[in-house]
Amino acid sequence: MTQARAVHRSLTGVVDAFATVGRHVVFAVEAIAGVPTALRRYFKHVMYHVGEVSFGYASLLAGGGTIGIVFAMSAVAAMMVGVETQRGLELIGMTSLSGMLSALANTRELAPVVASIALAAKVGTGFTAQLGAMRISDEIDALDAMAVKSVPFLASTRLIATAVCVVPIYMVGLLSAFIATRLVVVTFQGNSAGTYDYYFHLALSPADLWYSLAKAVVFAVIVGIVHCSYGYHATGGPEGVGRAAGRALRTSILAIGITDVVLTFALWGLVPTVPGVGLA
Repeated sequence: MTQARAVHRSLTGVVDAFATVGRHVVFAVEAIAGVPTALRRYFKHVMYHVGEVSFGYASLLAGGGTIGIVFAMSAVAAMMVGVETQRGLELIGMTSLSGMLSALANTRELAPVVASIALAAKVGTGFTAQLGAMRISDEIDALDAMAVKSVPFLASTRLIATAVCVVPIYMVGLLSAFIATRLVVVTFQGNSAGTYDYYFHLALSPADLWYSLAKAVVFAVIVGIVHCSYGYHATGGPEGVGRAAGRALRTSILAIGITDVVLTFALWGLVPTVPGVGLA
């Protein structure tokens, strides 16, 4: 009897897991399909969320928007890239290539990943908390009762705002990464500024910038969908909303990591090349 109950619980857990995945997939399809409706009917709400995502309710320093956070996170991460790049190249006597590695690492990987993680931690958890609070207080049910399409109104508007705002946020983060890495390599380590700039501009191509921006937009869409879905389906009162926010953050970071690997191979190939240098 005990063994039968254990088997039953295991099967129930597997079925519930598949049901949860299916619920989130259906929500993602509805949120993306609701983008035209959100632009047509709820454009004011889209613009409100754009301001909320970029600059927050208060100032940038007083718990405000994402731009300042991405700038700081990108600078710190890029400093580590500069330090480790310099130390690694010193071992083989090729410190002159630090500019090339800075252009490749910051553009292809660091900037889009840091911007998306900041979005998940700062903006995504806020979306989950907002929608979760509306769910447990029956506000979403009230919208449905008033014939307001809740998914386009609540999720698609936030999805659009996230995809739009990630462009300037990503650019700020990328600029911060470039400046921080150059500061470490040239100013702190004493390398030649001319050599650094020569290899940096030689390796940095417009295609890399566009591909990197595409990665940032894809990551932002993933963050918006995941966090809105968890908040929309939150249960269990305030405690359930907190659990949903934690699960959404873990899921979005894992999805960003997996998608980053896939997009890197898809955009730059299994055998990457360095523009202007002829290396493959």
